[in-house]
Amino acid sequence: MVDLGLSGSLLAVVLGFVAVFCFFVQRNGGRSKSKIDDSATSTTTTTVYSGESRSKDGNDEIDIIIVGAGVAGAALAHTLGKEGRRVKVIERDLTEPDRIVGELLQPGGYLKLQELGLEDCVEKIDAQRVFGYALFKDGKSTRLSYPLEKFHSDVSGRSFHNGRFIQRMREKAVALPNVKLEQGTVTSLLEENGIIRGVQYKTKYGEELKAYAPLTVVCDGCFSNLRRTLCDPKVEVPSCFVGLVLENCQLPHENHGHVILADPSPILFYPISSTEVRCLVDVPGQKVPSISNGEMAKYLKSVVAPQVPPEIKDAFIAAIDKGNIRTMPNRSMPAAPHPTPGALLMGDAFNMRHPLTGGGMTVALSDIVVLRDLLKPLRDLNDASTLCRYLESFYTLRKPVASTINTLAGALYKVFCASPDQARKEMREACFDYLSLGGVFSEGPVSLLSGLNPRPLSLVCHFFAVAIFGVGRLLLPFPSPKRIWIGARLISSASAIIFPIIKAEGVRQMFFPATVPAYYRKPS
Repeated sequence: MVDLGLSGSLLAVVLGFVAVFCFFVQRNGGRSKSKIDDSATSTTTTTVYSGESRSKDGNDEIDIIIVGAGVAGAALAHTLGKEGRRVKVIERDLTEPDRIVGELLQPGGYLKLQELGLEDCVEKIDAQRVFGYALFKDGKSTRLSYPLEKFHSDVSGRSFHNGRFIQRMREKAVALPNVKLEQGTVTSLLEENGIIRGVQYKTKYGEELKAYAPLTVVCDGCFSNLRRTLCDPKVEVPSCFVGLVLENCQLPHENHGHVILADPSPILFYPISSTEVRCLVDVPGQKVPSISNGEMAKYLKSVVAPQVPPEIKDAFIAAIDKGNIRTMPNRSMPAAPHPTPGALLMGDAFNMRHPLTGGGMTVALSDIVVLRDLLKPLRDLNDASTLCRYLESFYTLRKPVASTINTLAGALYKVFCASPDQARKEMREACFDYLSLGGVFSEGPVSLLSGLNPRPLSLVCHFFAVAIFGVGRLLLPFPSPKRIWIGARLISSASAIIFPIIKAEGVRQMFFPATVPAYYRKPS
C-alpha cells in the first residue's frame, strides 16, 4: 500500500466532503461548467555479438544512433542535433504515417514542445486548438476547461493528423547538418562484452549494413521487438480503438475533446483538422467485431450510435457507411528497464499507457527534455559503463511526470468503463458529478490530465476524494446498511483500481524519487 502521509490523506478527505456539500447545494439548480505515439516500427529480435572493429564508412563520426523517427525519435534527433551531437536516425518507413492515435497533444506536451524549439511543427498542418473536454453521461453533460490563465495565450492543446506532425518534425531534424535520416529496418543491436556498440540494419535497397555509436537510443514504437534486450516488457491490451473520421460536422462544444461515458466503454471525439473529427470507439478486450463481414458496422450502428450526442449522430452513421473503419489495440506497459551500457529505451518502445487521456506524446516529450539536460554536460560518450550508471538517473527523474500521466490514464479508463457491479457504478457516477462541480474539483484533475500539474500526490488525493464523495452521496441524507456496504465496497474498489497501477509504476520512484541513489548521480 502507498503511504500518502497525513496531509495528503486529510486533503483527500476534505476534498471529498466539500465535494459532497457542493453537490447537494447545486443538485437542484447548479450549472455544469463549462484524448496516442511513436511511429510503429517492426523489427526482429536477434542480437548480434560482434567483436569486429568499426568500419571506415563514416560510422565512427556518429555520436548517437536513434532507431525510429516517430514522435519521440524525430523530436530527440532534432534536440540532440541542436546540442551539437552527430546523430544518425534509422526509420523503417519515411512516408507520412497514417495512424488513428497520437493525434492529441495536451497543453503540458505543447509546453515541452516549446521548450525543445519544436512548437512550429504544429503550424501549417491544419492543427486545431483544444481548450478542454466535454463529458457526456446518460443525457447529462459538463464542460471542463484547461486551467490556462497563467500561461501565454498560445498555450493550449493541439489536435492534428499524426502523420503531418511527424513529417514536420522529421523535416526540422534533417535541416540540421549533423543529423542524418536514413530509411532502413534495424534487425538487431550489436553487442560486444555486454555493451551495445550500435545496430545492424537493412537498407530500403536490401543491403545489410552496420552502424556504430557510443549511444544507441531505441524508440521504434509500440511494436518494437528490440525492447526485449533492454527492458522487461509486460504488455497488456485492455481494449482496442475503432477509428472513424467524421467529415464536415460541428461538435457540440467547439475546440474541445468529447468523452462519452458509454456502455460498455468510452467513446472519444476531437477535431483533427478544420473539416474532420476523429472518433475513437473503445471496445474492451482484444477481439473486435469483424470489419470485412459487416459485423463492425452493425455493432457501431446498433450499440454505439444510440449513445452518440444527437448533434453528430448523422455524421457518425455517414462515416460508418463510408466504410473507412480502422482498428488498433490499446497497449499498456510500465517502464521496467534493464540499464544496459551503450543503449537507452524511449517512447512507446519503453513505456505505454491507455491512450484514453492522450498523454503519450506528453510523456515522450518530457522524457526528451530530461535526457537532453542529462547529456548536456557530457562531451565524451565513449565510457559506456560510466555513462550507463549516470543515465540510470533518467529513469528516476522522469518518474513523477510519467507515472502520474500513466496512472491517471489507467485509473480513468477503469472508472469510465461500465460495470454491472453496483460499487463501480457508483464510482463512475461520482466521478462525473465530482468533475461537474467545477472549481478545484475539476481544475485539479484536468491539470493532471493535461500535463500542466503532473504531481503523483495530487492525483491520489483527487482519486480518493472522488471515492469519498461517492460514499457521501450514498450515505446522505439517511444511511442504510445496504448503502453503507456499497460505500465500503466503493472504497475497496477504488483501492483495487489505483494501487496495482501505482505498484507497477514504482512507489518509491513515483512518490519519493529523492530517496533513490541514482537521483543524485553526476557526470564523471
